[in-house]
Amino acid sequence: MSIETHNHGPLIVASSYWGSAIEAAGKFFASVNAGTIRVLVPRTQRAVIQECRAARYAILSRGPWPDQHLEEAVEVLWEDGSEAPYCWHWSPETFDALPGEPEPGRQWVIALWDLKKNAPHKAMERPCHWRRVPRLPWLEPLGE
Repeated sequence: MSIETHNHGPLIVASSYWGSAIEAAGKFFASVNAGTIRVLVPRTQRAVIQECRAARYAILSRGPWPDQHLEEAVEVLWEDGSEAPYCWHWSPETFDALPGEPEPGRQWVIALWDLKKNAPHKAMERPCHWRRVPRLPWLEPLGE
């Protein structure tokens, strides 16, 4: 099943995600547009939004995930300064397009979206640093 997302720049104005089989299974979906990684949060997982709010920024690491036999995968680490920051590991199927390395002088933004009053709602956003790593999981602070 493919997810359709309608955009206004970095904003989501409509999406077939909420109410889909993917959302019903409790799976996240990430849509990339206009320099923003928009993470669509299933209604059953809204509590993760609060978990991520403490983060100053996110780190998106791309690389192989040997344990899952994947040549390419993504780790999103929410850097909050703690010893155990919140983190996701996703296969490429989680995305409509894998975020590539930004152009020099540019940086990604990551935003969490939920459904509020039957409409997409941006719950939060943070700066997102991109890096290529030799393997996942990486789970290291920025610069390591």
